[in-house]
Amino acid sequence: MAISFGADPVRAEVRDLLDRIDRGELVDHTVERQRVDLKEEAGRRDASGRPGPGSANNEAAAKKLAGEAACMANTPGGGALIVGVANDGALLGADLDEEWLRQRIYALTDRRLTVDVDVVHVCNTRLLAVVVPTAVEPIRWNNKIHWRVGDSCVEVDASTWHAKRMSQLHYDWSAEESNAPAESVRPQAMGAARDFLLDSGDGGAADLAGSSDMQILRRLNAVTGRGMLTNAGVLAFVGRQAPALDYVHRDYAGGDSTARVRRSDRSLLEELQEVFVTIDANNATRHVQTGLAIGQVRDIPRLAAREAVVNGVAHREWGVPDPTVIEHVGRTLRVTSPGGFFGGVTEANIITHPSQSRNRTLTQLLADLRVAEREGIGVDRMVREMVRVGHQPPDIREINGPYVRVSLVGDALDEAWVGWLGRIQPKDETRDINSLLILRRLVMSGWVDVTVAAPIIQLTVEEARGAILKLAAATVGSIPVLVLVDGVPDGTEPVWRLAPEVLDDLVTADRALGTHRHTPTRSEVARAYARARGRISTTELGSLVGARPNNVGGVLKDLEQEGLLTPSSVTGRGRGFYYRWAGPASG
Repeated sequence: MAISFGADPVRAEVRDLLDRIDRGELVDHTVERQRVDLKEEAGRRDASGRPGPGSANNEAAAKKLAGEAACMANTPGGGALIVGVANDGALLGADLDEEWLRQRIYALTDRRLTVDVDVVHVCNTRLLAVVVPTAVEPIRWNNKIHWRVGDSCVEVDASTWHAKRMSQLHYDWSAEESNAPAESVRPQAMGAARDFLLDSGDGGAADLAGSSDMQILRRLNAVTGRGMLTNAGVLAFVGRQAPALDYVHRDYAGGDSTARVRRSDRSLLEELQEVFVTIDANNATRHVQTGLAIGQVRDIPRLAAREAVVNGVAHREWGVPDPTVIEHVGRTLRVTSPGGFFGGVTEANIITHPSQSRNRTLTQLLADLRVAEREGIGVDRMVREMVRVGHQPPDIREINGPYVRVSLVGDALDEAWVGWLGRIQPKDETRDINSLLILRRLVMSGWVDVTVAAPIIQLTVEEARGAILKLAAATVGSIPVLVLVDGVPDGTEPVWRLAPEVLDDLVTADRALGTHRHTPTRSEVARAYARARGRISTTELGSLVGARPNNVGGVLKDLEQEGLLTPSSVTGRGRGFYYRWAGPASG
């Protein structure tokens, strides 16, 4: 018996209609159903109605199909379009390029709808099967919401759509029952599961590892009451026909691959285990002094690398056959997974947005096996681990396809930064992602306030205020890490900088290691501060850069000459004198 995933009625209906067409049956508009619609490519008929040749990039057809796909997506359960069949059942064929069409539907629906476009050949005719998932939020077309009723698309108001959606919120494809019995699990997959549990060092996980196969499957919710694996169970313990992961390592960009992991005969757990081992083998380790201890640090932090890979399988769109691609080039790890952001997550909120997953059961299974962090599958952990060793935060973005791409760039290890963090007390402060990002900002730019901190740590202004005050209680030795900037007008948000002695401590560490850290010039600090705050005085600038106010007046005069600052009074002097920002609002 061939093992297959369960609960995909849309694809089942598509297969049924295509089989009927292939057998020579007439399949026209009279057999269209709630879930499947027949469509021909718009723009191919001439004035007399005769069909003509199509094109790979037919914009008129893309717009028509995008509207129909939006309607299907708004319908509970989603749907599909079979493109290339006329209403009377005539097989006209489809010339649209499938990848181009997928990207155009995504763009035309304001980057909200990811469809799967498959090329199928029936009776020697090329058709397209466009499979449309259920939308998480209503997808408007021409500023209206439509969904499918019977074989037609009808307009519906937002409140009705949301009420129906609420009843569908608990749908989870990965939780659905497959046709695979529990006995079909691969022994190697059970071995990998036990390895993950034991490697975690958690007592409860070790107890679970000693349980029987069936007990493990039940504890992981990977098997139903009828003894059949869930779709998550099939992925984790049996695998799918195509590889779930495609890992390649190169020593440098453009170089030959030195390692490749791409298996079509393994379970997801086995693939993950092999990829983790291969990443470790190609991820150099260094010894770094942190306080009195010497620790081991990899070029790309091990936890960050693991979380990036698991994130790429936990939240991806499994309806797309492509594997999650992992490119390991030098000190950079790039993970690209099918499907765009999900459930309101964006690049601007991905650190702090409540965890959303297309595959909740699979996500929980991986967390219960200690393969990844339980909450959110580790985006905040990725950020924390990268910043702690002086690397830039992960670059997580949505790219055309759509795909989500996570890039971890392991620049030269910043040993001075690592050692400096090790001297900050309490120790928990340097494990706090908000504190790490604020410290990074302070070293790179020289100052911070709540309006600057809020977007960096992806929290509200009030939450950012709390994060800064928490960091302000930290010390290096007996010296507070942060101090207030002088000269800030009453009634405005306070501005903070690193205490001069604390900053000198980092500079001394750089000097001892023979490394150079870029710090902003007085002019750069003044420009950025005045642009953000709308004003600047010599008292403020002197406090920002650790100089006497009468030694920085020339910097502000130069900026005035450039047209970036204007004096607050014609005399250009006196108590309370300052400059206003006159340059562009941003840039």
